[in-house]
Amino acid sequence: MPEAGIEKFSHFEPYEMKDGEEYMSDAMRAHFRKILMDWKQELMEEVDRTVSHMKEEANNYADPSDRATQEEEFSLELRTRDRERKLIKKIDQTIERIDRDDYGFCDSCGIEIGVRRLEARPTATLCIDCKTLAEIKEKQVGG
Repeated sequence: MPEAGIEKFSHFEPYEMKDGEEYMSDAMRAHFRKILMDWKQELMEEVDRTVSHMKEEANNYADPSDRATQEEEFSLELRTRDRERKLIKKIDQTIERIDRDDYGFCDSCGIEIGVRRLEARPTATLCIDCKTLAEIKEKQVGG
């Protein structure tokens, strides 16, 4: 079963800023709200497909090898759905940030995250510099 866009959602027209348009204008926030809502919808449809697939494919195989293969496939699907469930929660939190007019700015340094970075990762809360620094710190501590 193909995985939905768990990493990112890419079915949208890139945003074109108008001359003199302020960063995170109403139109820009609406653009990102639509991206997030569409992404959430796609993930939720994938959850529904998984449930249907598991119901349809659930067989009580007599052969232990066949049964183990099916259980492993279901386990992989469920882990993917769990990641998607967490992503849906993050999408909901991001939509709340848009509603509070608290979207598009780095949580660490406060600068603009940027339209293209947000289109690549709509749930981003750090600018690329702060994200890179956080990853370096994580490698040092975890390494």
